[in-house]
Amino acid sequence: MSDCSHGGTLFVITGPSGAGKSTVISSFLETRLNVFHSVSATTRPRRPHEKHGEDYFFIARSEFERMLEADQFLEHAEYVGNLYGTPKEPVFEALSNGRDVLLQIEVTGALNVRKKYPDAVLIFIVPPSFGVLELRLRGRGTEPEEIIRKRLEKAKKEYAAAKFFDYIVVNSDVETGSSELSTIFNAENFKFKKRRSYIEV
Repeated sequence: MSDCSHGGTLFVITGPSGAGKSTVISSFLETRLNVFHSVSATTRPRRPHEKHGEDYFFIARSEFERMLEADQFLEHAEYVGNLYGTPKEPVFEALSNGRDVLLQIEVTGALNVRKKYPDAVLIFIVPPSFGVLELRLRGRGTEPEEIIRKRLEKAKKEYAAAKFFDYIVVNSDVETGSSELSTIFNAENFKFKKRRSYIEV
């Protein structure tokens, strides 16, 4: 039995670049004030519009490595020379207080969390079709063709990993994606283990 089975539930959300994960999650969180949105730590520089403690915890590489050595991360990865990781303490504090935790990370990180904490609920967000995903990536107009092709190739591998997830949310539009996410959270919280106390006599 993992720590995730006590109190709240750990929901791990991922999907390919262009799936609209952040937009769906932001909309969903507006209606779920008691859900704890876990913030990752990173060694990459903070961008002008980003806020420390909201977008990421921006820390020095030496501090990240110290935390890694002390086993303070749920999962971690290196991407384009920068380190990313999910601090354990705030996640398990929220769970122990009975709050559901929402964690948005990459596919590999999500699968690593599942290995450590089998009770985690894994959710994969996708557009209605792969063609729509390509249109969304190209529609950004911010990346060269080579980068778009790499993102699409990576997305194909991520789609293959979706078979290890518990749920798939189809983000045809923000309202639909947010509604499907809400349905999953409700279903998990209506399970027997969460409502056992109601039938104790």
